[in-house]
Amino acid sequence: MYDFKIAAADTATLYRDLASALEGLLAGEPDPIANMANAAALIWETLPDLNWAGFYRNLGGELVLGPFQGRPACIRIAFGSGVCGAAATTLQPQRVEDVNAFPGHIACDSASASELVVPIVRDGKLLAVLDLDSPHTSRFTAEDEAGCVRLAEILAHALRYASSTSSAAPQDER
Repeated sequence: MYDFKIAAADTATLYRDLASALEGLLAGEPDPIANMANAAALIWETLPDLNWAGFYRNLGGELVLGPFQGRPACIRIAFGSGVCGAAATTLQPQRVEDVNAFPGHIACDSASASELVVPIVRDGKLLAVLDLDSPHTSRFTAEDEAGCVRLAEILAHALRYASSTSSAAPQDER
């Protein structure tokens, strides 16, 4: 059993400790679904003011719901649709202060007010997106974005390991 209690005086230290815990949690595990499930749980337990934390996997050029923490979510999202679809299309993080002002926002949970989506990319191909929602506007800062980009890099490496050993790995069909 793992018992991660991550508390820090500042955001940079919080993300440093979170990245370290994530690396330890994923070490040696080849299954990408298990790794995303544990990552979602770790993020959910560590970051304050979230109402959803999880993944959408790139399966055949469509984002399909992966492991998450929070309320039930949209199952499929087209590339280019909503915040997740924008991140999938551009391969760039999307930090949205007010989701209601985002053109084409998909309201899977009406309680969400802000969102941070970070693509998980390996060799220029989208594997998945990390999606964080908050019930507070302007919840996510540039420091949150940088910290989540680091988490996505760790996950890309773990999913890379998985893709060479498991048939359940995310598809690189983009």
